[in-house]
Amino acid sequence: MLATLSLSSAASSDDAASFFRGLNLNGPAVLIDGNRWEGKESGNYECKDKAFEQQGVAFVPATDPQRALMIRSSRWNGNRVLLKNLPNETFTVFLYVWEDNRSETFEVRVDGKTVASQFSSGAAGHWERLGPWYVDVTKGNIELTSRGGAANFSGVELWRGKHDGSHEAPISEDQLAFFETRIRPLLVKHCYECHSSESDELQGGLLVDSRPTLRRGGTNGPAVVPGDVDHSLLIQAVRYADGMEMPPEEKLSAAEVADLERWVAMGAPDPRATATRFVRKKIDVEKARQFWSLRPLSDPAVPTPSSDWPVTEIDRFIAAKLDNRGLVPTGDADKRTLIRRATFDLTGLPPSPQEIEAFVADDSADAFAKVVERLLESPRYGERWGRHWMDLVRYADTAGDNSDFPIPEAYLYRNYIIDSFNADKPYDRFIQEQIAGDLMPADGDVQKNEQTVATGYLASSRRFGSVIKNYPQHLTIEDTIDNLGRTVLGMTVACARCHDHKFDPISQDDYYGLYGIFASTRYPFPGIELDQKPRDFVALVDGGKPGKELAYAMADGNPRDVPLQQRGEPDQPGDLIPRKFLEVLGGQMLPEQATQSSGRLQLAQWMTAADNPLTARVMANRIWQYHFGSGLVKTPSDFGIRGVAPSHPQLLDWLASRLIEDGWSIKSLHRRIMLSRTYQLSSQADGNTKALAVDPNNDLLWRFNRQRMDAETLRDTMLLLSGELDLQMPRDPHPFPTAEKWKYTQHHPFRDSYDSQKRSVYLMMARLNARPFFTTFDGPDQNASTASRDSSVTTVQSLYLINDPFVHERAQEFALRLIAERKNVAERLTYAFELAFGRPPSQSEREGVAEWLRSLNDQLDDSIGDAAQREQAAWTALARSLFRTNEFLYVD
Repeated sequence: MLATLSLSSAASSDDAASFFRGLNLNGPAVLIDGNRWEGKESGNYECKDKAFEQQGVAFVPATDPQRALMIRSSRWNGNRVLLKNLPNETFTVFLYVWEDNRSETFEVRVDGKTVASQFSSGAAGHWERLGPWYVDVTKGNIELTSRGGAANFSGVELWRGKHDGSHEAPISEDQLAFFETRIRPLLVKHCYECHSSESDELQGGLLVDSRPTLRRGGTNGPAVVPGDVDHSLLIQAVRYADGMEMPPEEKLSAAEVADLERWVAMGAPDPRATATRFVRKKIDVEKARQFWSLRPLSDPAVPTPSSDWPVTEIDRFIAAKLDNRGLVPTGDADKRTLIRRATFDLTGLPPSPQEIEAFVADDSADAFAKVVERLLESPRYGERWGRHWMDLVRYADTAGDNSDFPIPEAYLYRNYIIDSFNADKPYDRFIQEQIAGDLMPADGDVQKNEQTVATGYLASSRRFGSVIKNYPQHLTIEDTIDNLGRTVLGMTVACARCHDHKFDPISQDDYYGLYGIFASTRYPFPGIELDQKPRDFVALVDGGKPGKELAYAMADGNPRDVPLQQRGEPDQPGDLIPRKFLEVLGGQMLPEQATQSSGRLQLAQWMTAADNPLTARVMANRIWQYHFGSGLVKTPSDFGIRGVAPSHPQLLDWLASRLIEDGWSIKSLHRRIMLSRTYQLSSQADGNTKALAVDPNNDLLWRFNRQRMDAETLRDTMLLLSGELDLQMPRDPHPFPTAEKWKYTQHHPFRDSYDSQKRSVYLMMARLNARPFFTTFDGPDQNASTASRDSSVTTVQSLYLINDPFVHERAQEFALRLIAERKNVAERLTYAFELAFGRPPSQSEREGVAEWLRSLNDQLDDSIGDAAQREQAAWTALARSLFRTNEFLYVD
């Protein structure tokens, strides 16, 4: 570090400040504001950047000839300027930048610290004098650098001491009188309501109640250019020119417009020297925390209902609600229904006939508990429940940009999810690793690599566009914040990107407090159309050192706070916002020792803190949702004001408290839920007409909800029944072409599809090229968090089950399996029903199917001479019919 940089860029001017040196970085010596500047031959600086001069561009705002000569001759493609031969004192630094062509976005650093983040250079001809930046020089040098888009550095102005940068000439008595009698009253009457620090809502980011803010302007640029009437947006607006009309309700009188024009022409003299600041409305945290989801998590007492059917604490919460409405639950599910329900629920596959018979024959009190335990220990459990998590985090094997570039390493994160569920990794740890695993301590290479791969969650944020310059990284960060908020907190945080959240207690400051954390993080770059080479992947360690294998993962980048983006636009920066957590959840700021890191580790800790009321509630509700088909909160990713309040708030808090009490064990919560009598109820109404009338949607859980198989379960079950399902977890990437062969474009994006007989969770999933099977059967959206799947019933689904080759092929293989494994026709039919429905056929079903098979055999006799082939064709037809039945497609 060459000098110490003050973090403040707005201190009061020091009376002792004096001009020290001006440097024209690519031009002759000049005289600016009465001060002599050195030219490019000066020995008081070093700069090896490219030299550039364009004297023909018209400036906005206009300026004096000497300053214009300096600005139009600049350095670019770097940048790095080393200011030398400085005494060890406090200096004020100003940097002149300008734009000669298209707008660029970059950041400026002084001695390695960011002083201007995401600065937009504006349209051609726009120039600015950036600063003041106060530096305590200790080694005789100051270093100025830029990062990002192409920056034009034109000149550097140095002052001894602290100087506020003003060059205002004294205001004459006549000018002051004109302002106070003609201009200030006009602004107060017509402009202050929408454009002052006292406005209820600031319009256009423009404050007209101080000289600095009026000249800085708002979202459209400087409102006043002293001495330049035609380029002052304020004048254009009051003239009702170029589509701007201010004040909007009625045009000013001709005399009032003339007064403003005269004022600007005389240099816009303005005694209001202190910059005002619009303070965005503060959240009433105490009031906000009265909302049900933001109240501290409680551990409510278990009710004591009058009915005697409850078995567990969960049942007593359910029974209390039913008692209040005078309702009784339906009967219990039979054992065959129950094991089929539990097996699909925990593994996404049907139980085998042997598993069903063993459970039916087990009369012990803990028979079902043993089934649940066996299923939780199955590797299939992680595949099923990992898929639920993949829905939430919008997992995909491609980037989502215009060309949808492949990410061969994405499978590592997929396998991390599945392995974590199988290992019952504590949920709080699971979240922490996905946000900041690379920053957490690790015991050896295996754990270090696992935690690094976990950050593939953040890395998989969607990419956008195809251009190199002004790459829309802000949209990727928005996707990160949006998904993190919805998935973990159940809050739509990203709605505060452009303005304070319209409904929930989340401010723009909150959004950009989180934004700074991710702007301080290095995302891997998967490639885009105009920059096809992937980079910034993270090397996994081997023997404590970076190895050859790469992960699509995160790493800390340049730590910095970022300015609020007015209207969500990166080229319209506002106030600098420190990195922090949501105010309503504590508003924790980064501790001093953490400011030199991204802040992801602290964010991970804030998200999973014991006093965060959302994280445990949201996950407890999700687990309930995936078991019952609907959550206690019907909007599982929106616990805000626009969401739906819980049907059983005390039960939700009790479940969330047990989740934390049990060490954030998801499997423990499975046991509590599945061993309740509520979970084991029948899905049939059984003549319970009162409950049907009072609670037709079953919000009070007087019966179990019948659920249709999701897309993955349907595909996997057909493959399992046909004997073709490959149950091995793939530990290698999909067969993508090597990166050297990638030539993907917006018009020719990645379109490959790699079919296999693996479980559906292992299929390659592209963001811009969805598989028809999954769209037909309401599969997840790889571009956004899927909080709950639709369960549509469409003619397209029926036609798919009737006509699609995949169904025909599975039916044929199922038939061949039945014929090979059961020679006796009656036993074969029993076997088919047991495999497909989990039960043997009834006598009427036996007779009906037998007659149908005989009739079909007779019809096929003329076209298929071989008896074995006729038998295969008939049983294939039967298999197709079984696949189309409601009993196969739905789980009771």
